[in-house]
Amino acid sequence: MIEELLPSTVAAAATAGDLPYAHLYPEELALMRRMAPPRRSEFATGRHCARQALGLLGVPPGPLLRTEGGAPRWPEGTVGSMTHCAGYRAAAVAWSRDFLALGIDAEPHAALPGDVRQAITVGSERAALADLDAAHPRIHWDRLLFSAKESVYKAWYPRTGRWLDFTDAVLAFDPVRSTFAARLLISPHTPTERLFSVDIRGRWAIRNGIALTAVAIPVPADRVKAHPARQDAIPAR
Repeated sequence: MIEELLPSTVAAAATAGDLPYAHLYPEELALMRRMAPPRRSEFATGRHCARQALGLLGVPPGPLLRTEGGAPRWPEGTVGSMTHCAGYRAAAVAWSRDFLALGIDAEPHAALPGDVRQAITVGSERAALADLDAAHPRIHWDRLLFSAKESVYKAWYPRTGRWLDFTDAVLAFDPVRSTFAARLLISPHTPTERLFSVDIRGRWAIRNGIALTAVAIPVPADRVKAHPARQDAIPAR
């Protein structure tokens, strides 16, 4: 499902539930020692999906560890993102020569508690959500907003190492095109952060009771390097 929201040059893999046969490397098993059993299953299945997606790029399998901040440590030359919720696990990866960052998120399609909705929104978003709720009452727009901000954060943090609060970005949804735009409200501190200073564009969908969002931020045109003809095309979906 998540692949519907991503460019064709992004590889993705997903499953509807945890996989008891998911293989883990010793280094990954060490990361699981303090995890509760349900979290262990999510972790293992997420790594399985990530290796499947990397395989579509032609990247050989290997352990996927963590950065100091807890984000997945992707193989050299790649960027990626993982997500999990009840009934869905997924990973998406791409070449870093093509994409600055990826962010994907899946959430149960249900309304947020009122206090959470208040905490994750700024004033303009609350007004926009009220209008969307009235025009499209079957969609839980607050949950989509939560998910979209998670996708933005998952793209932002691995590249910057800087915390991003829910109220540090303002989102606007297009209910016709099933897209959204995110604008960061914080000042960039580094050249990498400045690459995120323009509107971040993403896509959303509701599938099988799950709210899905994704952002794929391309490398700016002035930073794209010429490459010889590639032999690493992703198989057609």
